[in-house]
Amino acid sequence: MPWDERPDTDLLDAMALDRLGLAAPLLGATGWIDDLARLVAVDTAAPPGQGYGAFAALLQDMFAPLGFGLRSLVVPEGAVPGAPSSGPRVNLVASRRSGRPTCTLHFQMDTPPAGPGWTRPPLTLTRQGHLLYGLGTRRMKGAIAAVWAALRAADAVGLGLRFDPVLVFTTDGGQGANPHAGLRHLAEQGALEGHLVSLGGLAAPRLWTGSPACLDLEIRIPAAAGAAEAALPVLSRLTALQGRLGQASDGPRLSITAVSAEQASTDAAAFCSLALHRRLGIGETADGIRAELDAVLEAALHPGHAATIREVSSIPAVVAPHLGPNAGRWQQAMRWGFGFGPEAFREYAAAEPSALGFVQQAGLTEILQAGLQRPGQPAQGPDECTSIDDVEALARSLLAYLADVPEFPSL
Repeated sequence: MPWDERPDTDLLDAMALDRLGLAAPLLGATGWIDDLARLVAVDTAAPPGQGYGAFAALLQDMFAPLGFGLRSLVVPEGAVPGAPSSGPRVNLVASRRSGRPTCTLHFQMDTPPAGPGWTRPPLTLTRQGHLLYGLGTRRMKGAIAAVWAALRAADAVGLGLRFDPVLVFTTDGGQGANPHAGLRHLAEQGALEGHLVSLGGLAAPRLWTGSPACLDLEIRIPAAAGAAEAALPVLSRLTALQGRLGQASDGPRLSITAVSAEQASTDAAAFCSLALHRRLGIGETADGIRAELDAVLEAALHPGHAATIREVSSIPAVVAPHLGPNAGRWQQAMRWGFGFGPEAFREYAAAEPSALGFVQQAGLTEILQAGLQRPGQPAQGPDECTSIDDVEALARSLLAYLADVPEFPSL
């Protein structure tokens, strides 16, 4: 072909489809199982700031050869209101740029400590047939291995990408008030770009339709006559409010999470403290919740009472994250990767608030979700495992989604 002639668009599309077809069978030969073993061996259940140096070095070793630059973004102590005081949190961002639209892939690095009941070493990848056991295999460490395999296979066959992937690894913790400091800080700092793919979800034909908002609040009641006496009428009214709200899995809910008393000292008067968690229903607002609690206090105490309500933390709702311009392509990619049938994907909403609410609040309205969690599996527990088939199916889905192809082969 003369140097000044270019293939027409149809030929370029056919070449890209051919490369996608060549890349998918290479996933198993990338060596991703060895890298997953290295990921599992790093203890990311350590307190924030500990253990992540080794994890960052490992991610650098994995992704730098693929052209990614890795940088650390530290959440300073106190940068996120309501976050527990547990030292600075370290987040990692890996990116490579070609000028294409951006797709952010999010991974939460934290894993819970291995609890009782493990029959295999949690920090050692153990293979039994097609199953892979180890702490984090079914959550983010397995997903990291899938993304690495997809990018490695694409580079091996020269498959161009439609999106510039930005890989975001956060240490969001899991204890205390508002444990989502890592992801929230990155969202507020503008470190998340384009649209977001969250890889902590289900390996199933599902469309995530969002999650509710929530408030964590503290009520302080002066306790001059004794803490128990001061709290009892308020607790009685709050219990009645709980009953009116009900305990529906997808509706408003009130939980009393702690009751404590502080004795009088030379510096402060005695008081009783009630910690509340309030999940918001459709149409409810934070102002409405505070007004609701004000009414409870007035009825339980008296008008002009000295009790106070303080908002400790809040998580915004995620609304219709699946209705963006890339949703159809994402469904096609999931079908191609996992072999899901042509039936319509089923919608599901999270019953609990999600840190992804901060992402949508920051302007990334489209949030797609997948992962290695099978429906019915516990989110945590002993002998966590995934399968080789599921990791490679997720890798195929991501490969197809990121690839610069107009449509997928016949499904």
